[in-house]
Amino acid sequence: MDSESDSSGTVDVRWPELVLALTLLATAVLVIVDSVRVGIGWAEDGPRSGYFPFYIGLGLLGSSAWIAVQQLRHWRVKNTFAERSQLASVWAILWPMVLYVGLIAVMGIYIASAVLICYFMLRHGKHGLWVTAGVSVGVPLVCFAVFERWFLVPLPKGPVEILLGL
Repeated sequence: MDSESDSSGTVDVRWPELVLALTLLATAVLVIVDSVRVGIGWAEDGPRSGYFPFYIGLGLLGSSAWIAVQQLRHWRVKNTFAERSQLASVWAILWPMVLYVGLIAVMGIYIASAVLICYFMLRHGKHGLWVTAGVSVGVPLVCFAVFERWFLVPLPKGPVEILLGL
């Protein structure tokens, strides 16, 4: 095992907290810079586009900087972030979700959702094939009816939906 884990198979909190704090800090800087670009003051008709995001970015900058500094100050203190088995469970859910987001761009949200639901029901839920097929097809159909037909909100479509004229 590496230096970030001990013999009990745990991962220390140091690196995850520091990486997240620095990522949020970079996001805050991006929000602040873009807010200044579009304007953070008041116009004749009220606040400009960057007014509220600018202050949210300042809050995010301050809180993420605080977390990063605190983590660096207490670097030698070892606290458990997670056990390796817990991280394996997170990865088992995270990677299919990342793949799902990529599939939405290629297949559309309805087909990608059916594939994701089917995978999770078979792999993690251990449901039967008929129940899985019904839910995997039914949920995207209900979402289609609700968003596309009732609320008139178009969601990303793929080649199958386009071929069917939906």
